[in-house]
Amino acid sequence: MIMAAGAFAVPAVAEPATDPAPAAAAAEHHHRSTQRAMDAAVAAGVPGVTGRAESKYGSWTGTSGVGNLRTGQPRGARDRYRVASLTKTFVATVLLQLEAAGELRLDDTVEQWLPGVVRGHGHDGRRITVRQLLNHTSGIANWTRDPEVRRSVFTRAFLKHRLDTWTPRQQVGIAMRQAPDFRPGKGWNYSDTNYLLAGMIIEKVTGHTYGEEIRQRVIRPLGLSATRVPGTDPRLPAPSGRAYSTFRDPRARTPYDITEYNPSVAGAAGEMISDSADLNRFFSALLGGELLPKRQLDQMTTTVPVDPDHPDLRYGLGLRRSEASCGREIWAHGGDFHGTVAVAASTRDGGHTLAFNFNGDWAGDFEAVIDAEFCGG
Repeated sequence: MIMAAGAFAVPAVAEPATDPAPAAAAAEHHHRSTQRAMDAAVAAGVPGVTGRAESKYGSWTGTSGVGNLRTGQPRGARDRYRVASLTKTFVATVLLQLEAAGELRLDDTVEQWLPGVVRGHGHDGRRITVRQLLNHTSGIANWTRDPEVRRSVFTRAFLKHRLDTWTPRQQVGIAMRQAPDFRPGKGWNYSDTNYLLAGMIIEKVTGHTYGEEIRQRVIRPLGLSATRVPGTDPRLPAPSGRAYSTFRDPRARTPYDITEYNPSVAGAAGEMISDSADLNRFFSALLGGELLPKRQLDQMTTTVPVDPDHPDLRYGLGLRRSEASCGREIWAHGGDFHGTVAVAASTRDGGHTLAFNFNGDWAGDFEAVIDAEFCGG
């Protein structure tokens, strides 16, 4: 659904030179609140922030703090970073493309595509649909809740296990040792297991890994040159800063450099790497209708409640819907894992987008950055 290059080309015509300074000044003025919110995150303890916005005022980039605590190197506007659960939006997009092509239906059961995989301790893939995986209403337990996983992945013990390779079948098997959170369709709970299964379904439908399908269907058509599905490659490509974690230990005096690790631990639930420009391009294309037909985009933005205390906060198929303090409707997804907090946000039409990253996972108000961009001046 991407227009061929040159489809609307016009003859070259000599035009008088224009001064870009007024447009740049307008963009800088409009985004000053966003810059202040980034600076506030650094003041609160985040090593560094990098972000980019696209709007009617043009493109704007902002950075604050450092990308390397040892050398003091500042964050770069073009830094690559791990986007964690933003991977879910890419995965949901591919599944909806497959539905548009008639390759599967959102109301297919998990059992139809992955026989016998979702069974045990009350889980039953015959009663769970693909749609329920994507909007987190399946009730499937999160594999990361397992006590041994908590110890080996979410404490300093991860430093010894950072290069371990995980498989989605292994991770789903761990989830099946736990009881479901609720009966399918009878609640909402964010579970990475849902998207590990979604990635497995993509492979079953297409014969290719979910990563290859994302490359063919999203990354290459949109020209997302900084975006990768790294598999088991532990490296973070240049340009990039370092990534730091305290493993959520309030007693930690200094953060650990956790830049390199095997991303298979996150898999289809959160392994991807990108930068702010690419994430803005992806969200603009997605919500602007370049990647999905209207029917599938309407399904993606059909939401379920997340929290009765916050009725504006709802979840669709790989997208979160909320309202900023000024009442603007925001469609977004975020991701956080060791050393990274990443967010991409957009208006419903894709005309105003923001993407940014904290390279530390223990401080900073990412919601304040979103609010500053879409409500500030």
